[in-house]
Amino acid sequence: MSVHAAEYETLLAEYSNAEAAITLLKQHRPYWEMIPSLRRPEESTIAIPLPIVRLQDGVSYSGKSNISISPGQAVALPCDIAVIMCDPEWKVKVGVEIFVFIHRPNEDFSNLLTRWRLTQIWLDQTYEWVMPDHYRYVYSQEAEKIYPLFVLLPETPERIQQGLKGAHLPFVMQNPTVHSTVEITESFESFESFSQLELGKIQQDQGRDGEI
Repeated sequence: MSVHAAEYETLLAEYSNAEAAITLLKQHRPYWEMIPSLRRPEESTIAIPLPIVRLQDGVSYSGKSNISISPGQAVALPCDIAVIMCDPEWKVKVGVEIFVFIHRPNEDFSNLLTRWRLTQIWLDQTYEWVMPDHYRYVYSQEAEKIYPLFVLLPETPERIQQGLKGAHLPFVMQNPTVHSTVEITESFESFESFSQLELGKIQQDQGRDGEI
């Protein structure tokens, strides 16, 4: 796995936790202020990785690939994380929905932007969430408004930042800590060499003691 792929997977796993998703929203203040209860943010947000919705009317899309979704069909959204707002008292979904798009390996600006455009197309109608079992009690009709947030990595090309700025789309830079296989292997080999060196010293000292 390349470093970029490992970083992507690390962030996807991290933002699957509501607390980490809230921390991400803090980096873009307008979204942070959309949380229904800033005193109880953990009870006011639900983070869903690789989310699924059910489209009431279906949709057809002609682009790089023709997509046709039948009425009532469930579809996986092309975002990475959906952050849903809910009332901490009544446990019902309210207000807006924020969709997080993490820059994927080998993804250029047009591909990244297309994922958001497809999300807009699919959710421009009546839909309901296919909620995870843990949140099945939450009333899950469509949002009042949807918003994107793009997460870029150190390896993300500069042109993607320029494109998002030109399209007036918000993004944040993240630098996850990822230990690659090479780093782990080098550390193990260094440790092994050190252990052999120490063992040699011990054996040498024991030999001297035997001479005495």
